[in-house]
Amino acid sequence: MNHAASPVLALRLPLWRSRLLLALIAGGFLVLAGRAVYLQGLNNDFLQQKGESRYSRVLEISANRGKISDRHGEALAISTPVKSVWAIPEEVQYSSQQRAKLAALLELPLRDIDKRLNEATAFVYLKRQIPPEVAERVSELRIPGLFQNREYRRYYPGGDVMAQVLGFTGADDAGQEGIELAFQSTLAGKSGSRRVIKDRLGQIVEDTQSIREAQNGRDLVLALDAKLQNLAFSQLKLAVDSNKAKAGAIVVLDARTGEVLALANLPTYNPNNRNRLSGAQLRNRAITDTFEPGSTLKPFTVALAIELGKITPQSIIATAAGSLSIGKATIHDAHRFGDMTAAQVIQRSSNVGAAKIALSLPAEAMWGMFDKVGFGSAPRLGFPGEAGGKLRAYKSWRPIEQATMAYGHGISVSLLQLARAYTIFARDGELMPLSVLRVDTPLGGRPVISAATAHKLRDMLELAVQPEGTAPRARVMGYRVAGKTGTAHKEENGAYARHKFVSSFVGLAPVSDPRLVIAVMLDEPSAGQYFGGAVAAPVFSAVMGGALRMLGVPPDAPLKPLELPPEGSEIKESV
Repeated sequence: MNHAASPVLALRLPLWRSRLLLALIAGGFLVLAGRAVYLQGLNNDFLQQKGESRYSRVLEISANRGKISDRHGEALAISTPVKSVWAIPEEVQYSSQQRAKLAALLELPLRDIDKRLNEATAFVYLKRQIPPEVAERVSELRIPGLFQNREYRRYYPGGDVMAQVLGFTGADDAGQEGIELAFQSTLAGKSGSRRVIKDRLGQIVEDTQSIREAQNGRDLVLALDAKLQNLAFSQLKLAVDSNKAKAGAIVVLDARTGEVLALANLPTYNPNNRNRLSGAQLRNRAITDTFEPGSTLKPFTVALAIELGKITPQSIIATAAGSLSIGKATIHDAHRFGDMTAAQVIQRSSNVGAAKIALSLPAEAMWGMFDKVGFGSAPRLGFPGEAGGKLRAYKSWRPIEQATMAYGHGISVSLLQLARAYTIFARDGELMPLSVLRVDTPLGGRPVISAATAHKLRDMLELAVQPEGTAPRARVMGYRVAGKTGTAHKEENGAYARHKFVSSFVGLAPVSDPRLVIAVMLDEPSAGQYFGGAVAAPVFSAVMGGALRMLGVPPDAPLKPLELPPEGSEIKESV
């Protein structure tokens, strides 16, 4: 080729320019190589952070909630494994067909799924606590950006029988009511966590490290006896239904240990299916609701009078007219009994007799008796919402108020408080501390009255269940029973409702060596009968008889059928 013929080819560039260009290119390569070494070897935090933000996840490891069982080990609340489906909205990619299948599997409207996935957040739950088999079918859709966590769902084998006692847990497996809430810190445990690497489909490809080990919750053994609980619930339900009552409650206490062996309420609910749950169903009425106890309070006034030496069981109380006027108010008895002994005041439930005994006592001493047996203060069983009731300071009492408190008006208590108070008659004068957990070493009670007075009151209360008393239907074949009826008008809008009553019965057995204390309450029985001896005493009898036989308590009375008086012929207690 002729270089001279082409001016371009004939041009000669300076040698330094080519060398400069070569140096610049080599320098650029050196800078890139140095940067690569720096990022990948010396300082890889930035790239690591960016990579982890896309594929590294910290997963929570749920702690297994502790099991709740009855005193014999029967499971009352257990946790079953379930799954939750969650998403990173910006990573979710699915076809219209996958979207429809996902909505069908999760049982959610399409608009709900779209709304959640359009939220400006890096994390959103689509559905929690779904069965493992449903979660598996969701996984088979292989939708990018969709993930799953293992969780636990609480299951209650007893259903509605123990609903208000056990309560339930929420979506986060945290206690919301009852035992589940009261012992949340014990049952819950502590969740753990681990860091994992996931691929673009959300599948774990590497388990990099465990950040925190999960600590499972501790198991609880309750004082409840599942068989006795079922007996108490079934008999209470029978009474509520047959008497068309608005509600009802029953408490069964072990007189020796203070353990709550059974506690049932109506209306109730199924804790395994709470779709249609109302406040009335949730209430643990035996603990949270208070009522005027009526004549079930008479034994405490009589016990105090005996303790102070004011009367003996044989002391004559004049009730001839069947009424007693105090100021502008008049107290009436259901019958005109004439003169009667203090023991007969309890047996026949005389308001006039109880009022006269109360007025012979110092108001401070009477208040002190009510305070010592736990009225006016919560029983501290550990349940949420425990009621303390109403017990006004004695300095504000007028004579009529002191008189009516003797038979349970002007004071309010819960059924649990009332049952506990009766332990002083079962435990030779000691008030027992209560426990919802099984007690292996019983604690001693607190003395309130002498053993001699407690024995005298037991004898009086035994008279109340005889044919000449107000509660012959409370008797149990083969066992000596002692107890007291109560019937009180309900208070509404600051006044007593004329045709609405709270009917109750509290008793103990066997009288020779008390083992159980049982309290029963029916709210607004409306099938014709409303006296405690007619509607509450039969529940006590059925539950007490069955419970004593379950516990193998030896009989202390003849094993012969009991003759019940014709319905409606019993001595009516004064209201």
